[in-house]
Amino acid sequence: MQFLNFLIGNARWLAGGFLLTLFSAFGQTYFISLSAGEIRSEYDLSHGEFGMIYMLATLASAFSLTWVGRMVDRFSPMQVTLIIVPMLAIGSVAMALSQHLVVLVCVIYFLRLFGQGMMTQNAMTATGRWFSANRGRAISIVALGQNAGEAVFPFIFVIVAGAIGWRMSWVAGAGLLVVVAMPLIALLYRQEREPRSSDPEPKVTAARDWTRGEVIRDRAFWLMLIGILAPPFIGTTIFFHQVYLVELRGWSLDTFAASFAFMSLMTIIFALVCGALIDRFSAVSLLPSFLLPLSAACLVLAVTPAAWAPFVFMALLGISYGFSTTLIGALWPEVYGTKHLGSIRSLIVAFMVFATAVGPGLTGALIDFGVPYPAQIFAMGVYCLAASVVLFTVSRQLRIRSADNLQ
Repeated sequence: MQFLNFLIGNARWLAGGFLLTLFSAFGQTYFISLSAGEIRSEYDLSHGEFGMIYMLATLASAFSLTWVGRMVDRFSPMQVTLIIVPMLAIGSVAMALSQHLVVLVCVIYFLRLFGQGMMTQNAMTATGRWFSANRGRAISIVALGQNAGEAVFPFIFVIVAGAIGWRMSWVAGAGLLVVVAMPLIALLYRQEREPRSSDPEPKVTAARDWTRGEVIRDRAFWLMLIGILAPPFIGTTIFFHQVYLVELRGWSLDTFAASFAFMSLMTIIFALVCGALIDRFSAVSLLPSFLLPLSAACLVLAVTPAAWAPFVFMALLGISYGFSTTLIGALWPEVYGTKHLGSIRSLIVAFMVFATAVGPGLTGALIDFGVPYPAQIFAMGVYCLAASVVLFTVSRQLRIRSADNLQ
């Protein structure tokens, strides 16, 4: 009943954030990669060449995000929405019209910067600021928009592309952004949330508000990134090369696409579980454990070509994604405060986008050089185990630091 009252009382802000992450799909790798086969065919690109183009465009978007992302500290969430959604729609139309490699690079840059980057940045920063004691629950709900997109948009795109072609499908997506997403999100975000007397006291709060310069000089920040960057790197890599993986294993693309539903279901469940755990304990306390399911997922995908493997992989990936999406959104305001949250998050999201850029390019090049893709996936699983050990140490240090600051 308490959770239901929370949902009802904060419906407009939760719904606005949910829609922002939902429609970030047009800049997410899993969605762009649905056109990867046609793009490589029309532009005569190898896996490695397209991966390199994707990496360069994404790296440029990550660099731009470090200063573009600061707008969330200067403008309201509604104003930011009215800027970034039309820019994402322009990128979608440009994808349909592109005929040259240079244009393709610019298109991917736009989609990544304003889709994966700024749509998520706007949603998570606003939610992190508006909520404190229930921050974990709020962020878990907002983050589910991306998972809902992963569940529905691949199927929709395949159906629409089959009817009107892949290029016109991008035009249809642009229309959806302008006609539905932008006015609806702007309406929901028109009024900002203010603290209420009924809000419970938060279990953990930052001792002070850190500046971005101070965060960069904090050793714990860089150690946390060792683990935080693993899910975007691995998930993006798998999704980007999904067509190649399906061909390699002898699966059908339809079957692999169907497994996304398993990931989305598990992500929804464990995002909500993680939100409740964060509000009860803290985001820092959960740091050491969120990569363990991802490690198991990679090991399963690497060692077996069985038909059930993608479903087990997606289920385990969903558990880790559910924890990571909520955890990452709640961690930074808990550790570094909210005053400069937009600036800090823009740097962190830039690193995450950087990880998503390096993944496809690096693994694509290794594929071209003859390094078996399953062996690469196995190495990712081992990395997650090692990163969990590092995060255990960091979590302990941060809890000690927090206790010292309260004395």
